[in-house]
Amino acid sequence: MAKGNWIPVRGGQGQHSRQAHADMPDGTYEREISKEGFFGPAAFLHHRRPPTGWASFEGPLRPRAFDLNGLNQAHGSPWAAPRVLHNNAVDMRFWKLAEAMPALARNADGDQLLFVHAGAGDLFCDYGRIAYEAGDYIVLPRGTMWRLRPSAPTAVLMIEATNSHYTLPDKGLLGGHAVFDPAVLDTPAMDEAFRAHQAEEGMFPVEIKKRGQVSVATYPYNPLDAVGWHGDLAPVRLNVRDIRPVASHRYHLPPSAHTTFLSDRFVVCTFAPRPFETDPGALKVPFFHNNDDFDEVLFYHAGDFFSRDNIDAGMMTFHPSGFTHGPHPKALKNMLVQTKPATDEYAVMIDTRDPLEIGEGAAAVENAAYVDSWKTGA
Repeated sequence: MAKGNWIPVRGGQGQHSRQAHADMPDGTYEREISKEGFFGPAAFLHHRRPPTGWASFEGPLRPRAFDLNGLNQAHGSPWAAPRVLHNNAVDMRFWKLAEAMPALARNADGDQLLFVHAGAGDLFCDYGRIAYEAGDYIVLPRGTMWRLRPSAPTAVLMIEATNSHYTLPDKGLLGGHAVFDPAVLDTPAMDEAFRAHQAEEGMFPVEIKKRGQVSVATYPYNPLDAVGWHGDLAPVRLNVRDIRPVASHRYHLPPSAHTTFLSDRFVVCTFAPRPFETDPGALKVPFFHNNDDFDEVLFYHAGDFFSRDNIDAGMMTFHPSGFTHGPHPKALKNMLVQTKPATDEYAVMIDTRDPLEIGEGAAAVENAAYVDSWKTGA
């Protein structure tokens, strides 16, 4: 919807701040109600009590948490990895791999984003070889033929852009080099290790996924036999340590400021270490909000997740659209004063425009008590 098409409203009643996320009336808790995530018109309500102070919560809108560390079975094929969350535009799977993939993979359904949660090794593909390590994003354009060869047990969050592709966000007034300079995006190399892989002999099956079904084409030679390439399409790698988040000392920025990749019906954001806000009146924790247009998913990669209690690396939370959420009670104690100068968390956020379904993998490792974690003393 074009910005000019919104119903024009400018108003205010009672006690309220002049600036969002700062200088709230004493003893109040701010809640944002907004359209189109954080890009449309918004209202900021000031409550006497935290908006998540329910005594009980029942029904399908309840927030969910999954400990993906419990998905321990290693699969040789990415298409056998347990599905976590999905809809028609995105498919998320959590994949553990201990040895080299016995077959190559090719996704004909959409671009594939691999986020390496743990492990290290090499990815071989049509374009060459690229090493991977924990904290790497690897974007594989639709149709790329590839395989992983771990040097250490590997865990990957896979995010498929079903029938679509990944692009970079428009950084607007910040300029094209903000958040991360495109120069830090690495592409595969046709190096000695790649040529050694090409020289391997035997039968080479390729598992091709299309419309959710897998076909297998088997070659009597290694089909990764290209001797060169050129153009403006290739896999790219970005490590989270190369992300330089936008920060403001006077205003708590919304998650959209941390967008890393875009697809047609969802976004992928990265929370990386950044300084806390230092202005005395500025919020220093995420604000309570109703994200009524997007489902929100967070995968916790590493560090101290300052707005969440009892959440560890390798876990995932899912807040359906329409669910009011915000910091846990312990984090609220630091709403205006933080005990340290900066965050030290790494997390991947996926916001989807369409409702998500719970996959069999997530259902098997759900923490049903997560909905109660906002209760005081929980």
